Amino acid sequence: MQEATRPAEAEQDWHADAFDLARGVAAYTGSPLLKGVARVIGRYPQAAIANAFNHKQVACKTWARDRLFECAGGAFGRICIVGGWYGVLAGMLLEDHRFTIGQIENSDIDPDVAAIAQTLNEAFGDRFRALTADMYRLDYMRLRPDLVINTSCEHIPDLRAWLSLIPSGTRVLLQSNDYFAHPTHVACVNSLAEFEKLARLSRVDFAGELPQKKYTRFMLIGRV
Repeated sequence: MQEATRPAEAEQDWHADAFDLARGVAAYTGSPLLKGVARVIGRYPQAAIANAFNHKQVACKTWARDRLFECAGGAFGRICIVGGWYGVLAGMLLEDHRFTIGQIENSDIDPDVAAIAQTLNEAFGDRFRALTADMYRLDYMRLRPDLVINTSCEHIPDLRAWLSLIPSGTRVLLQSNDYFAHPTHVACVNSLAEFEKLARLSRVDFAGELPQKKYTRFMLIGRV
């Protein structure tokens, strides 16, 4: 039996297709964030935007955004997102009309991601700022954020050491998971109770779990 071959017209450049698709979806929805996704695809073909914006990432960030609004309302002067990668969560917050946010500062230790994050959130002007920084070296006393977000707690070896740098009483949103198999996950937790014990927040307004196919996402919203 002769092996079926794909027609020549089907051999298309996926990058070009993804760019056209993203622009079309952005035009249809009017979403500034989706316009940013299209810009990233066009300007940074090497960027892992498909991973940053996949359905699991979006589900976890939507969960964070909605529970945050329920716990704390939508008015924030300054939000610091550490380990924020391409700034997807920042864009989701800034384009959500329930929130009134002065500025989101999105930091990541990887020097290759700040320009991509700035491109993704270009529509939000000076309400978004991307910088390359180690979360352990940020001056939280000077920044005085209303909220600090870390959705990558599984990546940092000493959660309490980092939390101790944040001024007492500051609101935080933290996420971790039990996906021990990933090589960069150096500080996963087995349960929500373990996460709470590790974080030792002075006040917990929300503690919950979001089951995913390969892991469970844990989240705490409260104050240090």
